[in-house]
Amino acid sequence: MAFIQKDKVFSKKWLINYTLIIIGSFILASGFVLFITPYKIVPGGVYGIAIVLHYLFDTPVGLIALSMDIPLTLIGIRVLGPRFGYKTVVGFLLTAIFVDGITYYYGELPLVENEPLLSAIFGGVFLGVGLGLIFKSKATSGGTDIIAMIISKYTKLPVGQLLIYVDSVIVLIGLVVFQDWKIPLYSLIVIFITGKVIDTILQGVSYDKTLFIISEKHQEIRDKIINDLNRGGTFIHGKGMYNGSDKTVIFTVVNRREMAMLQEFIHQVDPRAFVTVINANEILGEGFKSLHEKISS
Repeated sequence: MAFIQKDKVFSKKWLINYTLIIIGSFILASGFVLFITPYKIVPGGVYGIAIVLHYLFDTPVGLIALSMDIPLTLIGIRVLGPRFGYKTVVGFLLTAIFVDGITYYYGELPLVENEPLLSAIFGGVFLGVGLGLIFKSKATSGGTDIIAMIISKYTKLPVGQLLIYVDSVIVLIGLVVFQDWKIPLYSLIVIFITGKVIDTILQGVSYDKTLFIISEKHQEIRDKIINDLNRGGTFIHGKGMYNGSDKTVIFTVVNRREMAMLQEFIHQVDPRAFVTVINANEILGEGFKSLHEKISS
């Protein structure tokens, strides 16, 4: 029972989460109808299978996906326990309704005709935004995620790795059925873009940089960070691998503008300093977005 996160009904958090699910499901469905399905692109998941079956037997994509999501969720609950709450069920139910509803009113023509590459790119963006909003509500996408979790339970392999295997098999099924090498290539573009957009939605766009600085002038650099940049940091005590001498490593996080100022200062006081710069996808804590803000949003 501890796996299910319950929000108080009609609370602010409840309203925000279900609004995200509704909007996310609609955007996700629009991506399938307007960009993915008309070009027979198979981006893994139950919708990849549903698209293949749609072209083989002229079945509704949303209804077929829903007919797979429901038993997979029931099997998942039986095998894995109650990890899949009401929000997940609402998410895949709404997505199926929106997919078939939009198809009914709009038709099956692509939004942009004779542009499969452009459709793959924007289809990936739509799918990423839709799934990102659903994930942001603390729901899951269900579907092949559950298959990967079940296999992981018995094989001890990582879920993320298994998910890649499962989706790859579905993409290959699309190749076998449609006999067109362009299908898996477009599908891989969609999968890649979808993943990147999901990360952006969940983590946000960050211009912050993580710096590791090794310098004999660590005290002067510390003063620059604290007094001029108004940032914090941590001294990490280490030992050089070459001659075993004691080293002081400065760990700090700054934005791009502050990084340029700090690098110029380091060059002035210690041109021989060793500086490593890493893109910081997400920073939580004092001076940045708080952990409370992250969890509450």
